[in-house]
Amino acid sequence: MAKIITAKEAAKLIPDGATVGLAGMGLSGWPEEVACAIADNFRETGHPCGLNLKQGSAMGDWKERGATRLGVEGLVTRWSGAHVGSAFALLKLAVDNKLQCHCLPQGVIVNLWREIAAGRPGLLTKVGLGTFVDPRLEGGKMNQCTTDELVELVNFGGEEYLFYKAFKLDVALLRGTIADENGNISFANESVINEGLAVATAAKNCGGIVIVQVEYLAKKGTLNPKEVKIPGILVDYVVQATSKDACWQTEGVYFEPSFSGQIKKPLSAIEKLPLGERKLIARRCAMEIKKGDVVNLGVGMSADVANVVAEEGYSETITMTTESGMIGGVPAALPNFGSAYNPEAIIDHGAAFDFIDGGGLDITILGLGECDQYGNINVSKFGPRLTGPGGFINITQAAKKVVFCGTFTGKSKLVVGEGKLTIAQEGTIKKFLKHVEQVTFAGKYARKDQEILYVTERCVFKLIDGKMTIIEVAPGISIENDILPNMDFTPDIAPDVKSMDPALFCEKWGKLGEILG
Repeated sequence: MAKIITAKEAAKLIPDGATVGLAGMGLSGWPEEVACAIADNFRETGHPCGLNLKQGSAMGDWKERGATRLGVEGLVTRWSGAHVGSAFALLKLAVDNKLQCHCLPQGVIVNLWREIAAGRPGLLTKVGLGTFVDPRLEGGKMNQCTTDELVELVNFGGEEYLFYKAFKLDVALLRGTIADENGNISFANESVINEGLAVATAAKNCGGIVIVQVEYLAKKGTLNPKEVKIPGILVDYVVQATSKDACWQTEGVYFEPSFSGQIKKPLSAIEKLPLGERKLIARRCAMEIKKGDVVNLGVGMSADVANVVAEEGYSETITMTTESGMIGGVPAALPNFGSAYNPEAIIDHGAAFDFIDGGGLDITILGLGECDQYGNINVSKFGPRLTGPGGFINITQAAKKVVFCGTFTGKSKLVVGEGKLTIAQEGTIKKFLKHVEQVTFAGKYARKDQEILYVTERCVFKLIDGKMTIIEVAPGISIENDILPNMDFTPDIAPDVKSMDPALFCEKWGKLGEILG
């Protein structure tokens, strides 16, 4: 039977040097009250210190809440995750070389927990080959002081693989909605069924402890057994939060019932995007989807595709998904990314990546940070700004069609309307470079059966025989005057280069139905 304790008591249970595992996305799954108590205890006593923090997705609200609470020098000395961008205090320590920092693929991290739980030596996969995670490049290391080797290049059956090594987990630090007196955990109001079960099992089977923060306590025997996502046999301690501020469902809302399945929200209630370059790019990306496709949408501009599809009235003709485990419905953009309005199903985080890695996605639409002459993409590191790949590496290596999207330059001022694009002020940041700073997607590792597109407001590129090739140009835009001078390499130009449909640049579009087929 789990023991019910306070957050302050939980903080004192964590030993110095412990490896601590987290599960969740954004604020979903994040035990805010326990984390604050850990930081407070360290400031008061110097303990626990030297923690090795392991997380998958971004954990936090990009402000004060989340893993950033643990960004006190000496508290954490090793930190690894798929996405670390939201934890500003920890990031500063990493940039200042005051802690070791690794970024690894999200699907690898969330499924490595299962390997650890089962007592296996690690995870063998092709995910990450040719990217910055590959030890021939950076091995996932994000700063100069990082020396630990977490990834090995191995030859298995005459082919190259990456081997991600297992480790001992001392503490699982998790969150659910309800705990009964036996420690059974329900995720009733959570929007994501995260990897908490795998993390709890890994900690328990490693001889560690499992601490779960919840909002509500229930009498034993009253929870529906099918709603229990972490059984009480894995839970040592339960902390009931004393404030709703420690229990937000997502980064943007305390509770949205359509995210967790209690209601179905009318799609007309979802706010439409204003006409501009974001909507234009989202529309052009939506043109790559076919009726019946299973679609993955990334964070940022790519998530706007869901909004466009909903506005056009075709959300039910395709199945939109996110790597967090949302199947169907309309994926939410920031600050609620990872959740979905009206999902048909919400599956375990690790199971979502089993589907992705095995080739289940027909198409993915993801962001474009930097792109180079080889079609490589960087979305994980920009100078001192460390972000990590999230699920980007898994998804781009496995989807049948990959569409990258973003504005052609950064900080530009653009006018979209009357069937054309007008550049009011040229951007100051080039995105198409000779070499990207960090390789998050490797063009030369793209499969021969994959279609790779790069959609901007000015033009559309396609990776053809390893070469970036312009295949479409926006009306009102000159290749010679508006595109080539703002690139650090010269792309190929298709002999039959087309004009982007002028209807995309108008207030009302209305053509998605005929494109979907």
